[in-house]
Amino acid sequence: MPLPDLHAARERLLTGQSHANAEIERAIAAASSPECRHAFVLTDFEAARSQAAAADPQRQPLAGLSVSVKDLFNVAGQVSRAGSIVLACAAPAVRDSSAVARLRAAGAALVGRTHMTEFAYSGVGINPHYEALANAVATDVPRVPGGSSSGAAVSVASGAAYVGLGSDTGGSIRIPAALHGLVGFKSTQRLVPLDGTVPLSFTLDTVCAMTRSVRDAFLVHEILAARRVVRSAAPLSHYRLAVVPQLMLDGLDPTVARAFERSLRVLRAAGARISEQHLPELHEVAALQANGGFSAAESHAWHRHLLADHSARYDPRVLPRILRGAAISASDYIHLQQARREWMLRVDHALAGFDAVLSPTVPVVAPPLVDVLPGPQRDAAFFSLNGLLLRNPGVVNLLDGCALSLPCQAPDELPVGLMIWHGAMRDDAVLNIAQQVERLLLPQRP
Repeated sequence: MPLPDLHAARERLLTGQSHANAEIERAIAAASSPECRHAFVLTDFEAARSQAAAADPQRQPLAGLSVSVKDLFNVAGQVSRAGSIVLACAAPAVRDSSAVARLRAAGAALVGRTHMTEFAYSGVGINPHYEALANAVATDVPRVPGGSSSGAAVSVASGAAYVGLGSDTGGSIRIPAALHGLVGFKSTQRLVPLDGTVPLSFTLDTVCAMTRSVRDAFLVHEILAARRVVRSAAPLSHYRLAVVPQLMLDGLDPTVARAFERSLRVLRAAGARISEQHLPELHEVAALQANGGFSAAESHAWHRHLLADHSARYDPRVLPRILRGAAISASDYIHLQQARREWMLRVDHALAGFDAVLSPTVPVVAPPLVDVLPGPQRDAAFFSLNGLLLRNPGVVNLLDGCALSLPCQAPDELPVGLMIWHGAMRDDAVLNIAQQVERLLLPQRP
């Protein structure tokens, strides 16, 4: 049976069928279970119990329900390590980041800090400084969790949290959501404050979250962005949807290809107007990021003082990508900013007639974890998979756009994500379309 979503739990609280204390005990039990092993780098169950006891379901939308926090967000009194050992001795945060403060004000019970790729610099989701974290829903063999918000996904998929707070720089929310059969919504970057987070790329980082349903994604986005989403009752046939053949459909594995084509058939049968839109601009993405792009330049600027004394303590798969930023000159960086702006204008123009684009979130299902575990003999496989996982969702970050990944697999398939996306400030349309798509695709999910 699928786990209940946040709205279902809140309904139980409001109708007296449950109490926040009982809900938090269920979450703590899940966080302590084998399925959630290694998902947290720090837990604070007593604080979560206190937050649940003080919650007011009539006034607070999260009402003492469990939320996990990625290890790069400031929580007052805790050290933000960002998955590193370099920052282990840093001073505890004096105050919450804005995102954490908004969740706390909404009544969230913070169960703990979650495992992540070191400094959020990978879409695979493993970290040599911690025990390997396996995908929570793939039970045949241990599989890749997706990253960088890997622990956030495991916490939500295992029942330890209704909301997994994370960040998305090139897909770090949507990739693990897709590989776990969850909903991951990346809003337009400017809508949620970035303060109180350890950055990867100031240009691309987005604060957002994973949930178990699209309706939960609505609510959590409204809390994080301190805004109301404009709901629409328009039928799916009201919207024009695009499928872009360039890049997004390259190299799909059979499960993903089958799930994507089946989803398009279901949506068309329900009246969706879906047409192919060529977008050759996507072939320019690799050139824009050829020297490491914004992530390399901006992460090196943030890390350069730490690197002087601690480079040997970095993840050896993360360090070389940060160091690439040292070779990016000020002129190169300015040119990249200008080239990106010009590219964004051309992509926006090409998609102007559409309300959203449909793509596979990632082109493969979660591969076996053993193939990419730390070790020089597996580095080539790791970097190949990392590039593949980041390829589709990273386009949206470069576009400064918004996107939602929702599950579209059949009951007998490993999780597959369908990504609904567009450019900046189309968040409400993406969310409204996603809610209708979810209802249509729900029967093919377990």
